[in-house]
Amino acid sequence: MSRPRILCISFSDIRSDARVLRQLDVLTRYGDVTTLSYGSRPEGAVDHLEIDRRLPSLPQTPTGVARLALRRFRSVALDAPAVKEAVSLLGDREFDVVVANEARALPLAFAVAGSPKVWCDLHEWAPAERTHVLSWRLLVAPFMHWVCAQYLPRTDAVTTINVSIANMYAEQFGVHPEIVRNARPFVPELSPSPAAEGLTRLVHSGGAVPGRNIEAIIEAVDQLGEGYSLDLFLIPSRQGDSYWQKLVEQIERSPRTTLHPPVAPDDLPAALNPYDLGIFLLPPHTPNHRLMLPNKFFDFVQARLGMVYGTSAETDRLITEHGLGVVTRGYTAEDLVEALRAMTPAQVQGYKRAADRIAEQMSSDADIATEEGILRRLTERDDPARRIP
Repeated sequence: MSRPRILCISFSDIRSDARVLRQLDVLTRYGDVTTLSYGSRPEGAVDHLEIDRRLPSLPQTPTGVARLALRRFRSVALDAPAVKEAVSLLGDREFDVVVANEARALPLAFAVAGSPKVWCDLHEWAPAERTHVLSWRLLVAPFMHWVCAQYLPRTDAVTTINVSIANMYAEQFGVHPEIVRNARPFVPELSPSPAAEGLTRLVHSGGAVPGRNIEAIIEAVDQLGEGYSLDLFLIPSRQGDSYWQKLVEQIERSPRTTLHPPVAPDDLPAALNPYDLGIFLLPPHTPNHRLMLPNKFFDFVQARLGMVYGTSAETDRLITEHGLGVVTRGYTAEDLVEALRAMTPAQVQGYKRAADRIAEQMSSDADIATEEGILRRLTERDDPARRIP
């Protein structure tokens, strides 16, 4: 019997998208996977359909914006430039299962030939992805709410990153997502790095995206002065060239900050391990920020780092419960300086040991079991039920 045909859709470059890479590793055990995304073919995919990275995944053309303003959502569901290209690339290919990464991929998933089962992995609370941006809040947020209301109740499986966000989907859209955190595999070979005499080594990794407040981290290490260093492993934003240039200029002016090339997701814990404290200072611009449980939390744990986070419900709870670090009072450089100056070297090493103690518990084993359960259900060949798009 032939293996199930699985299509994995992600409007990202999967090769640098840690969550989708982990998902892909599970998908390949249950079928032959075709990926549809920006960037070239990720390892494990038997086929790949590459979307031109210059094409936006939302209907940002003049016609699309006008239709969004008029709330003609059905007419723009497949109208975004990247989605149009994806439809053309797919043609009449048929699949048994389609995985839609994030709600914006749902209209495309339901347009795929072959009446496939659809699993939607919601990386965050979709209706508020970028509501700190006025145009997004006025035009795109209502569209994303419509997409969720229109498609989520018709999906065969739904997952999201934590209980807080799952409850919001249940309350507003009547679906009950299973939880797949952003945890990564356990890295047994790492242990806390020894302290460096007279130096606290700070590190931040992730996308260099406007709103991530990386500028405040750089400003804080400059205010702290001797005894502190900051290393950045950043992925430039696909659409953020001007922001990236400004950030690089700030880094070049900072005597204590070093910029490194981005590191492959699988290599990140080892790259971060020599440092002491992972820093993340994200202001709560959106519900997703207030309820975040990001990749980097789990990156820091597997790297055996202590951590300093801006306050956020999910991370506050875990940091406090496990003694992993400190939560800042606010999100400014001054708030970060205050938190770091209050730490002793002994406390920093204690936070790193705490991360070591819970590294296996905080690994992706539970998430993989959830994904495998979904795929077993969706790839059963003796189930004749099919949805009508």
